[in-house]
Amino acid sequence: MAAVDVFSALANPVRRRLLESLQDGPRAAGDLAGEFALSRPAVSEHLAVLKNARLVREEPRGRHRFYHLEAAPLAEVGAWLHPFEHYWRTRMSALSDLIDEENP
Repeated sequence: MAAVDVFSALANPVRRRLLESLQDGPRAAGDLAGEFALSRPAVSEHLAVLKNARLVREEPRGRHRFYHLEAAPLAEVGAWLHPFEHYWRTRMSALSDLIDEENP
């Protein structure tokens, strides 16, 4: 499989959900597959893309494969988003002001 950049890997909602599922610690591939209405091979394919983008690490344990979140490549996404933060900070501040006005 050719190298996958982080942004391409994150473009798919299934892969984003897999990363969310790994936030609390490593999980077995079969356990992760049980969370989706997809076949196990389809989930394995998504895990392979995440592994290729270095967003997850695979650890064999006996007959099972456990996946670990590797968050370091997400720094690239954070760096890209940083210049745009002022757009949502302004809106969030305005929302906070509105809520404060309506609920004194």
